[in-house]
Amino acid sequence: MINKEEREQIIALVKREVVPAIGCTEPIAVALCVARAAELLGCCPEKVTALLSANILKNAMGVGIPGTGMVGLPIAIALGALVGKSAYQLEVLKDSTPADVEQGKQFIADKRIRIALKDGIEEKLYIEVHCQAGNDSAVAVIAGGHTTFVYLEHNGEVLLDKQCAEAAEEEAPVPELTLRKVYDFALTAPLDEISFILETARLNKAAAERSFEGDYGHGLGKMLRGNYEHKIMGDSVFSHILSYTSGACDARMAGAMIPVMSNSGSGNQGISATMPVVVYAEENGKTEEELIRALMLSHLTVIYIKQSLGRLSALCGCVVAATGSSCGITWLMGGGYEQVSYAVQNMIANLTGMICDGAKPSCALKVTTGVATAVLSAIMAMEGRCVTSVEGIIDRDVDQSIRNLTEIGSHGMNETDKLVLDIMTHKH
Repeated sequence: MINKEEREQIIALVKREVVPAIGCTEPIAVALCVARAAELLGCCPEKVTALLSANILKNAMGVGIPGTGMVGLPIAIALGALVGKSAYQLEVLKDSTPADVEQGKQFIADKRIRIALKDGIEEKLYIEVHCQAGNDSAVAVIAGGHTTFVYLEHNGEVLLDKQCAEAAEEEAPVPELTLRKVYDFALTAPLDEISFILETARLNKAAAERSFEGDYGHGLGKMLRGNYEHKIMGDSVFSHILSYTSGACDARMAGAMIPVMSNSGSGNQGISATMPVVVYAEENGKTEEELIRALMLSHLTVIYIKQSLGRLSALCGCVVAATGSSCGITWLMGGGYEQVSYAVQNMIANLTGMICDGAKPSCALKVTTGVATAVLSAIMAMEGRCVTSVEGIIDRDVDQSIRNLTEIGSHGMNETDKLVLDIMTHKH
């Protein structure tokens, strides 16, 4: 049984990791860092320098910035400097207007922004911003988490210095999780303490429905809802799971000015952990309590796996997030802990190795692959089928299989990560 203190720690962890975000979290985190440095400066900066880790750069190059119709870091930085409010966290740009966007374009045209790789750092999530106006200067650094400020400076005076990301996390104890503990917590926690997770369903479903009305990204969600749903895939729970999940991703990656509920610093992870569970529950007449518990199982599984994988990695986050939704769907199908652990094993056996080549509209394709596999893995699990420990990286112990997955993603694929970034930055 999970005691009250540990339960409170887990709830606090979920509330930290499952938060609203407008736009792709990497460029938005850069905009947040710029906004904080500009606030310290006390005026609009004349020059902004952003020094970024390779993974931040990779995830910010090809993604739409909400409300701008533009792609990439320069407009995110310009708007962060002009109108960003750091108090809004990952919704830092929510006040921006079309007039601000025009001002931002001028800010870029005046060559007031410099973006470069930060050399010599191991932290994959690192953003360092220098703002200048006349003789005044300000520095802000985010590291370890998308909203975790570790250093602030104004005119040479250090206002905050938590040199490493670990120090920034000291205030909040992080509970030791296992898949069993995740499962027990989701199924036994008092409903009133975890019902806040329903907000993920509301926000992410609204994002999907917005995408069906417009023309965002590659339009995958909208496409799947059209002729193809009826002619090829069938008007089924499965096709609805694919269209709603990819639709929300389409809108977000193309820069729709609409919040989604993120998980572990990623909106796409939040969408992938939410929409398959919501669609399955709604279309199978599940109760609100069942939906709440399935969503909590899904989201907390993602948080657990991301704890050892890290915020940003060479491994596509939708693999992890879809593993969460596979657990939620398996439980809604009537599975117990054994079947849920089978679903996780089946997911790891299938999707390990899908690379992350940055945040961009085609993420909707990867998300769709992830959630399609989530349903397949759940069906196999309910039939008592599980990939065995003589196969590939799967271990008898599901938690060890998860560690094998995260070890590959966080260490084994580092060279892949470098090569991907090299390819992305040297296109002709």
